[in-house]
Amino acid sequence: MRIIAGTLRGRRLNPPQNLPVRPTTDMARESLFNILNNYVDYEECAVMDLFTGTGAVSLEFVSRGAREVTAVDINAQCTDFIKQTSNHLSISNLHVVRADVFDLLKRANRRFDIIFADPPYALDGLASLPDIVFDKKLLTDDGIFILEHPREYSFEEHPHFWQHRAYGKVNFTFFANKLEE
Repeated sequence: MRIIAGTLRGRRLNPPQNLPVRPTTDMARESLFNILNNYVDYEECAVMDLFTGTGAVSLEFVSRGAREVTAVDINAQCTDFIKQTSNHLSISNLHVVRADVFDLLKRANRRFDIIFADPPYALDGLASLPDIVFDKKLLTDDGIFILEHPREYSFEEHPHFWQHRAYGKVNFTFFANKLEE
């Protein structure tokens, strides 16, 4: 696993073998950011990465110049690894939060430009994440919510559905307040 672009490009991430994660593949991450490059000025972005796991997506945002990134995971091994990696790379704009994502979203009171969620594919409540994000108004007016999910889910009927992309077994659905192609 490596950071694909930006100031940390090429840096390898070596998470412990026993982390309970399913990291987004390098190819899928590269494709995700190729899409976002057309819509996002990273330097202006406040990002929240839910179910962050290894932190690869968070670190990719940091590497590309995001103003601030909040990485959230309930697993202490995951958050400890991300904190260690952040310290090793001298990153100051990555905030790591150990919390249950659903509890955190219930009490969240600020808005983000990008929210990325890569929950466990068997997670109860996975399909409710877009509704929670929009009901709580957690995105800025031009904000984007990206949900990684298994192919069994379709969100095309969601009122904030914007686009869907599939890369092998990885599916990204993009949601937005302002819908445009």
